[in-house]
Amino acid sequence: MRAVVQRAAYARVESEGIESGRIESGLVVLLGVETGDTEKDAAYMASKILKLRIFDDPDGKMNLSVRDVGGSVLCVSQFTLLGDARGQNRPAYIRAERPERADEMYMLVCSLMAQEGVTVEKGVFRTHMRVELCNDGPVTILLDSRKQF
Repeated sequence: MRAVVQRAAYARVESEGIESGRIESGLVVLLGVETGDTEKDAAYMASKILKLRIFDDPDGKMNLSVRDVGGSVLCVSQFTLLGDARGQNRPAYIRAERPERADEMYMLVCSLMAQEGVTVEKGVFRTHMRVELCNDGPVTILLDSRKQF
């Protein structure tokens, strides 16, 4: 499972022209599910996202998590994170999980974060979405449950 995590001053997502999620301060998470990902990967990802210390403490040091600052999470599924363009210009998506299983795993990550008391807003799976955000910092972190980077 892969994620791009961005610290955001605000963010929103539209699906087919209808807003499906909006946050003020918090994290925008673009989440890709890889073939073979399990509930263990989902638990790792949810925990890691909530524990990332990428918000400033009173001394200006990135030392606080989204929970510490009372922030929210906007989580958007994005299979293109599994695209492989190393050998060509058109990415191959053979490592992306089948849609039905990917949706299940995406929803599990969102649910696990919400169970920790964090407000989680979502995009709509398998739709054309537009994500608007103000990246605060900018701060962008890449995560992989298989620790490939």
